[in-house]
Amino acid sequence: MSDLDESKMPLLDHLIELRTRLLWSFLALAVTFGVSIYFARPIFGFLVQPLLASGQTKLIYTAIFEAFFVEIKVAFFAAAFFSFPVFATQLWRFVAPGLYAQEKRAFLPFLLATPLLFILGAAMAYYLAIPVALNYLLGFGGNVGGVEQEALPGVDNYLNFVMKFIFGFGISFLLPVLLMLLEKAGIITLAQLRGGRRYAIVGAFAIAAVLTPPDVVSQLLLAIPLCILYELAIIAIWITHRGRAKTAPEASEAVAE
Repeated sequence: MSDLDESKMPLLDHLIELRTRLLWSFLALAVTFGVSIYFARPIFGFLVQPLLASGQTKLIYTAIFEAFFVEIKVAFFAAAFFSFPVFATQLWRFVAPGLYAQEKRAFLPFLLATPLLFILGAAMAYYLAIPVALNYLLGFGGNVGGVEQEALPGVDNYLNFVMKFIFGFGISFLLPVLLMLLEKAGIITLAQLRGGRRYAIVGAFAIAAVLTPPDVVSQLLLAIPLCILYELAIIAIWITHRGRAKTAPEASEAVAE
């Protein structure tokens, strides 16, 4: 009980602490944005590599300011990505004083796993999902009824396409963390997760339909990993339950002694 009592503070101090954490977070976002705007073109050059690999060598822009705003968007997305560790650290420093010691030990692994899972999802989107989707979607070009049909993607359209995949996959890969936190908080149980598999599959395809372009290939590329992640979350929760069951008798024996 002392772990929590010693960290109590008035409401005003909490608000001041929150303001401090927000200021540090937005300062990190501003600094990374300033750096990212300088490297916006090389970053966008990295993002267009899947398009280049699919055989498309041209991007167009039809509005005078379109290319400029695309670089601003690229810088903002890069800044949000690279400043996330600072946001997570400030969130942890704000929340941690209100947690018991055992709650800190339980919550910290989830906090550390979040960026790793997001990067894993973003990498899968960039190296697997986007190339497959581009090869499929650009395959509609060619002669149609005597008319040559050619894809001429715009820079803003392509950036939105890529970022939708990257952030969609990155956020979706946080599903195991979310489910394990909900189970640890007592909101859901392992039995409910096992019994809700059919609903989870429907939900995975619904999420994929929202976060990916409206074609079957793109949706399958996200829905199938989501179903696998759901099963992995169930396995991870089952393993933690077994660990608790083994340590509980040992703890009771130690108390008895």
